[in-house]
Amino acid sequence: MSLDEMKDLQLVGKYIQPETREVNGVLMTKIMSDNWDKIWNFQAKPDDLLIASYAKSGTTWTQEIVDMIQNDGDVQKCQRANTFDRHPFIEWTLPPPLNSGLDLASKMPSPRTLKTHLPAQLLPPSFWKENSKDPKREIQKILKFLEKEMPEEVLNKILYHTSFDVMKQNPMANYTTLPTILMDQSISPFMRKGMPGDWKNYFTVAQNEEFDKDYQKKMAGSTLTFRTEI
Repeated sequence: MSLDEMKDLQLVGKYIQPETREVNGVLMTKIMSDNWDKIWNFQAKPDDLLIASYAKSGTTWTQEIVDMIQNDGDVQKCQRANTFDRHPFIEWTLPPPLNSGLDLASKMPSPRTLKTHLPAQLLPPSFWKENSKDPKREIQKILKFLEKEMPEEVLNKILYHTSFDVMKQNPMANYTTLPTILMDQSISPFMRKGMPGDWKNYFTVAQNEEFDKDYQKKMAGSTLTFRTEI
C-alpha cells in the first residue's frame, strides 16, 4: 500500500469514526467544532430558506418536496445536482479539496435553500437577525397558512399597524386598559422594546444565577430550550 493510499484510509477513518467534542453542551465531530467560529459567523440572507430538522427525521424527503415545489414539479430541474449540492448542509465540514457546506452556500446565488441539523440555540445568529428584518415576508407566510389573499395596499396596512412602535401606542393591544391592580405599567410597560436580551439591563449577575438555578430545578427532565438573546 502506498503512502498516499494510507493517508486516504486515515482520512476516511476520521469520518467513519470521528473524534467528538462539545460545543455549548452539544456533542459534535471535532472537525466541526474546530470550524465552529466560521459556522457561527455564517451570514444568512433575507431570502434564505432554512430546512432545520433532527437527523434521520425525513430531512432529505422534505428537501426533495421543497425543491419540487420551487421548480414547479420539473423533475429534470430537480435532478440538476445531488441533494447536498442543491441544499448546502451549513455545518458539514470536510477537508480540502472537498467542498464544505459553508463553501457551497457562500458560492450559491440567492435565493438559497439551506439545511441544518443544529439545535435552535446553535443556529448562526444571522438567521435570527435576517428573519426579524422582514416582517412583510412573515405576514405573507401567515396569509398562505390561512389560505387568504390580500391586495398589496391591505398587506402594507397590516404591516404598518402591526409594527412594534404602532402596537405599543395601541390601547387595544398594549394592555393599558387593564386596571393598575392587575398590571401596573408605571413599573414596566407591557410592550417595552420588542427585542431579546434586554434582561441584561435589569438583572444583576446574582439575580441571573438565582433565576438559572430555579429554572434548572423546575425544568428538570424537559427538552424545551428557550432563546434569551441573539
